[in-house]
Amino acid sequence: MKSHEVDYKIIGEGIQLVEIELDPHETIVAEAGAMCYMEENIDFEAKMGDGSNPNQGFFGKLMTAGSRMLTGESLFMTHFTNKGYGKKHVAFSAPYPGTIIPLNLQKLGGTIICQKDAFLCAAYGTKISITFNKKMGAGFFGGEGFILEKLEGDGMAFIHAGGTIIERQLNNETLRVDTGCVVAFEPQIDFDIQKAGNLKSMVFGGEGLFLATLRGTGKVWLQSMPISKLVSVLSPSGGNSGREGGSILGGLGNIFED
Repeated sequence: MKSHEVDYKIIGEGIQLVEIELDPHETIVAEAGAMCYMEENIDFEAKMGDGSNPNQGFFGKLMTAGSRMLTGESLFMTHFTNKGYGKKHVAFSAPYPGTIIPLNLQKLGGTIICQKDAFLCAAYGTKISITFNKKMGAGFFGGEGFILEKLEGDGMAFIHAGGTIIERQLNNETLRVDTGCVVAFEPQIDFDIQKAGNLKSMVFGGEGLFLATLRGTGKVWLQSMPISKLVSVLSPSGGNSGREGGSILGGLGNIFED
């Protein structure tokens, strides 16, 4: 089905939100719990499925919703519809510091593959499903596992990622990337992994044992700070746990505290 045509505005820098403008009877579909605020006369309803196939029966919706649970997402998606007479606005926020990426699926060939927790919201009519990474190595060591999300349609979709976003156009090229930094790519891009150099580089190089490889012609989107790396750095035993500020004694200063 043809997607609803929605206008949008991205607000903020650190933890962004996207404000969607809905004409009467237009609908936006979002992850459960992503809504930040909405104006009056916007009706919302939790449903199984994205609504891209209105004639889909109950068991079809159940299978679709069940497949989303494999990605760690909610069984339900929330549909926000403007039931009023004028333009109304609803906003959705990213769940952690980073950047929201607007994707015009019509201009991107109709399909985008993204990491399993990247989807934020999309115009009604967009099909949100899962796809499996067919390569064993990329599934085990590629950072995203075997299950990825697939967005299909001809309208606007919005995904989010950590830190700064880099959009690259590959022209029959190969790009090697930290395994957790891949956010999304066009379906014609080949996604695989390879060893990170020789044994010494793998053990002591600080880049991990494997790198993701993106090969082919098409667009890819990368993130500078995956949420897994952010959590690791901020944890008590993370990479910054030994860095102390404000004292020349550093961590030794804690010994003398009352």
